[in-house]
Amino acid sequence: MKNINKKLQILFLLPLIAVQIKCGTSKNAVATSNKAESWITTTDESLKLQKQNDLVFNAETNSNQTIEVNPSEKFQIIEGFGFSLTGGSAQAILKLDKAKKEALLQELFSRKDDAIGLSYLRISIGASDLNEKVFSYDDLPEGETDLKLEKFDLGPDLNDVVPLLKEILAINPKIKIMGSPWSPPVWMKDNGSSKGGSLQPKYYQVYAEYFVKYIQAMKSHGIVIDAITPQNEPLHPGNNPSLLMLAEQQADFIGNHLGPAFAKAKIKTKIVIYDHNCNKPEYPLTILKDPKANPFVAGSAFHLYEGDISALSTVHDAFPNKDLYFTEQYTGSKSSFESDLKWSVKNVVIGSMRNWSVNALSWGLANDEYYKPFTPGGCSTCKGALMIDQAQNIKREVGYYIIGHASKFVPEGSVRIGSNISGNLYNVAFKTPSGQTVLIVENDGTTTETFNIKYNQKQFSTTLNAGAVATYVW
Repeated sequence: MKNINKKLQILFLLPLIAVQIKCGTSKNAVATSNKAESWITTTDESLKLQKQNDLVFNAETNSNQTIEVNPSEKFQIIEGFGFSLTGGSAQAILKLDKAKKEALLQELFSRKDDAIGLSYLRISIGASDLNEKVFSYDDLPEGETDLKLEKFDLGPDLNDVVPLLKEILAINPKIKIMGSPWSPPVWMKDNGSSKGGSLQPKYYQVYAEYFVKYIQAMKSHGIVIDAITPQNEPLHPGNNPSLLMLAEQQADFIGNHLGPAFAKAKIKTKIVIYDHNCNKPEYPLTILKDPKANPFVAGSAFHLYEGDISALSTVHDAFPNKDLYFTEQYTGSKSSFESDLKWSVKNVVIGSMRNWSVNALSWGLANDEYYKPFTPGGCSTCKGALMIDQAQNIKREVGYYIIGHASKFVPEGSVRIGSNISGNLYNVAFKTPSGQTVLIVENDGTTTETFNIKYNQKQFSTTLNAGAVATYVW
């Protein structure tokens, strides 16, 4: 009798379970339907990350060129997409009134339907050149030293970057944060200046402890630093602030000082090397070949002001067990929406992903209408994803759409899957943790392209204007 009652209960509950499953997956309904959603940005700015009519998969065939997405071909796991939250970016956002600021942060960092879901931020350890002034966390009068780092203090960051990060973490507690220094404290350098010079070897151990103190100080504010790079653009000592750090010096610093210091302090923050242009893959390769440094290194980071994005694959092929990161590319005040959209989506988003990067970051998140603040000698033409003027008007610049075409649809934990390049249609595909398929396409040609997107033996036909970018989701 008991068994009969159990069977009846199961039969009664089955329809309810089916309804619950159906309702529970409503957000992902498109993933199991025969339709694909699409969002498009055009170079004439008539469409900006704007949703289009759904496209329907069918069994029809035609002679169009075809992008075929292959979910059985799997590559790297994605950590996130985002920007650098410079001190200047934080100041620009914090000057908004409370309601505007809260709405903007939700738009940027939540996964709501009207948000772009940024999932990765890079911040400077001390000042970058997009701060209003140069500082480190242990600035001293000339001639003084602080070998025990007794005067270490997060300083100006406590006024802008730290409080804003706390608000961001309240929206997305899982956001990844990478820290990068532009310069050590001046007293550690051989030229006594924030610009250029090199870290004196006698201070290598002290500087390693400086990183430990930084990570611990940020953690005391509830901010977990997922990764650091030992130096931003180590081969560009002409910025302010900046430092020259050759590959052999970085290998020595990591292998004999920074790595052991992290191990001793039980710091789990990843050490990511290089953090400079794609024209010098030999720099990270030198460090990865160093037997002392290699065990402490999680991966290599790149920018693309020089070189070719394929440099990431060069490093991956030599050390496939080490991750690749794409950590910076700016959009300039003197370039056009059209040229930046085409170039950056093709290279920074699609290119980095197809060459094994686990993230893709653009440069500054925000600035004012004069591209400020920046340090004396810092970048005066770097255009943030947002321009926030004195009247608190927020203009979404091209960088917002470059990254938004990925961040909105490809959350942390997604996996890059196979897709072929067809003619001028550069693309990259992902499978998200919820089971959706995402395909980002950039038409790098000079005319409108008509093409198919094929998946599991079915396809649909669509068109994309010259230079336009589309994200398709099913």
